[in-house]
Amino acid sequence: MRQLIAKTALAVISLLEKAGYESYLVGGTVRDLLLNRPQGDLDLTTNALPEEILQIFPDGFYENKFGTVSLPAKYLLEKFANNQPTNLSASREKGEKPQFETKNEVSAYQPDTLKPIEITTFRSDGSYVDHRHPEQVVWGKTLTDDLQRRDFTINAIALKINWEQPNPKPETWLKQWVSLPDFVEVDASLIDPFNGQRDLQQKIVKAVGDPQQRFEEDALRMLRAIRLAAQLEFAIDQNTLVAIQTKSGLLQHISWERIRDEVFKILLTNKIEDAFNLLLATGLLSHIFPELLATKGVEQRGHHEYDVWTHSLRAAQLCPSQDPIVKLAALLHDIAKPKTQAEIPDQPGEYSFHNHEVIGARTARDIARRLKLSKNDTQRIFTLVRWHMFYYQPQMTDAAIRRFMRRVGIENLDDIMSLREGDRLGSGSKRTSWRLEEMKQRIQDQLHQPMTVNDLAIDGHDVMTYLNLKPGPKIGKIMHDLFEKVLDDPEKNNRDYLLSQLKKYEGLI
Repeated sequence: MRQLIAKTALAVISLLEKAGYESYLVGGTVRDLLLNRPQGDLDLTTNALPEEILQIFPDGFYENKFGTVSLPAKYLLEKFANNQPTNLSASREKGEKPQFETKNEVSAYQPDTLKPIEITTFRSDGSYVDHRHPEQVVWGKTLTDDLQRRDFTINAIALKINWEQPNPKPETWLKQWVSLPDFVEVDASLIDPFNGQRDLQQKIVKAVGDPQQRFEEDALRMLRAIRLAAQLEFAIDQNTLVAIQTKSGLLQHISWERIRDEVFKILLTNKIEDAFNLLLATGLLSHIFPELLATKGVEQRGHHEYDVWTHSLRAAQLCPSQDPIVKLAALLHDIAKPKTQAEIPDQPGEYSFHNHEVIGARTARDIARRLKLSKNDTQRIFTLVRWHMFYYQPQMTDAAIRRFMRRVGIENLDDIMSLREGDRLGSGSKRTSWRLEEMKQRIQDQLHQPMTVNDLAIDGHDVMTYLNLKPGPKIGKIMHDLFEKVLDDPEKNNRDYLLSQLKKYEGLI
């Protein structure tokens, strides 16, 4: 078969094979090739041991005991010009591709044609006592040894380059690499001992071998199965699905960081609703978002077509942002409705949810902390849920618009509008309304006005000088009082006026 392969991968394969080792593209790289999906990081497997790989690539990074050497883009720039390192320090001054000094620099520079490469030694894992990592790693002798310990059949396919005409011989790649296009069509063969190609054609996610054993080895694979099904829009094999239901409790052994990463990937798919219904059906949801379970069957009525559960999933699905933090906020924005539901007197079947945004913001913050989000992202989640119930009337003053902007934060305005659109669509309403569009325009008109104390025409030093005060909380109080005046009337934000207002504080401090 003919395949377009990144020249970076071909060059690394050629170096390994020139040194006498086997080398194959494998895993998600091959899966995405066969599905004509954009390639992410490039994954290779080889019978070379890690120390032997490092002899060929001495600046590779070998950071764990699982036989994976990370090969940074540095090599793809340096090594393949007649197999001689290039003086890229001088090239940097000419505006050409830079020299990398540290791993972090390498990670920060990853143009599409220079993907990092991970090279993993064939291995056959030992027992998994903690349901996360093998107790010991045994190097495999064959490619099949390596493929049979992988998670799903669609990830257990390898691709071997056939170094025959019209392909160049491996030893010629080092001389040709610089002049080659980014992707080169070569002849290749697939090694597929577990019928992964068939499952790709049938659009099925199926565990390799015994699914219960695969999930006992690494419990995150259960969540990964649902994430892959959502990303690829595949179904999950029935035996694999039953095994997830049986072993769902093992997810408690997995770190929240790993769980969070899989959840975020689900939230960026087009199948959020399907994925979360699978999480519910398999029992995984109770280990990740137990708070969401209570939203199932909670009626809303009014302008809502769906219960809180379905509405929340649809809001996240239809939220236009591609930021997983915003998607998560959309998922959680009504998380406190079950706690706050109350039937409206004299209106049977109609409900109110007073203060659900306040209580929900605290719950969302707790969930964000559980997922080990950063302080900044945790605050973003809190803010978006807390203020998602904003309401607009044309008679609102400009000062009221500015106060709303200040509460939400200018940096969160686009995000809260995205959440509102998801909220509306998830309720069965249109994406926007004339009120929402008018509010957006009024916000746009106010963006140049003072929004924080730092925007005032005077600062704390002016206050201390004028009132002969020392640094302390009194300065902040005075600045805040002045800012409130300016928030009501931006025309007052001039130095002479603000200094004149300081006279009122003389004798009061």
